[in-house]
Amino acid sequence: MSNRPITEDDLHAYVDRALEPEREAEVVAYLEKHSDVAKRIAAFSDQRDLLRSALLPIAEEPLPPQLNLARIIESQRRPRPPAFRWAIAAMLLLSIGGLSGWVIRGATQVSTSGLTALAQEASESYRVYASDHIRPVELRDSTELVQWVSSQLRQPVKLPDLSKSGYRLMGGRVVPTAHGPAAMFMYDDDHGERLVVLTRPMTSDQNAPMAPLAGGDVGGFSWADGGMGYSLVGHGAAESLRPLANEVRKQARSI
Repeated sequence: MSNRPITEDDLHAYVDRALEPEREAEVVAYLEKHSDVAKRIAAFSDQRDLLRSALLPIAEEPLPPQLNLARIIESQRRPRPPAFRWAIAAMLLLSIGGLSGWVIRGATQVSTSGLTALAQEASESYRVYASDHIRPVELRDSTELVQWVSSQLRQPVKLPDLSKSGYRLMGGRVVPTAHGPAAMFMYDDDHGERLVVLTRPMTSDQNAPMAPLAGGDVGGFSWADGGMGYSLVGHGAAESLRPLANEVRKQARSI
């Protein structure tokens, strides 16, 4: 048995029956010790079975003639009528017009910077990656992760430890922003709730007090110390995440 923690990705892979036998045995052992998680995973398994039963008659139907590969290839080889060419030309003109509008919009729109930009970047990273149950992070090994993000940001980056608060590290990645690369660390707890900590060098607001973030279903806090910006975001109200943000800030200052 390995010492790797059981993550939300492992649980979903267990439901999909996509785990290797050794890892599956570890998940089974974990579920036997965590009845609340086991109930949730059992519900997922029941939903999977119901969906498969409901869709089975459709899956067994013969392929419609219009989806036959040979017919599709043959239709592609036929000469296109003039009306089709006119339609393509019209689509190209519309695309060029739309692109021009976005270029003009980008040239006239005031760009955000400082903590506002950092908070937006953290929220966007959370929305993109926290909902991903296949590849939410790129690197899982903490040592390799710290070395990689530090080299990309060209600054020593410390990996926050939130285990005392009930959150374990899932891993992280380097994400691109309008202000250069940023390090994204992701955490989850036993209930599948995920957090994202985003950090990068700041071109403005290099020292800024902690400010709350509220954007729909995402909340959190952003701040800057010594030229580095930090943002912790998650699902729910910002105030519920203040203790976690304070812990990250405390650990970051000890670099």
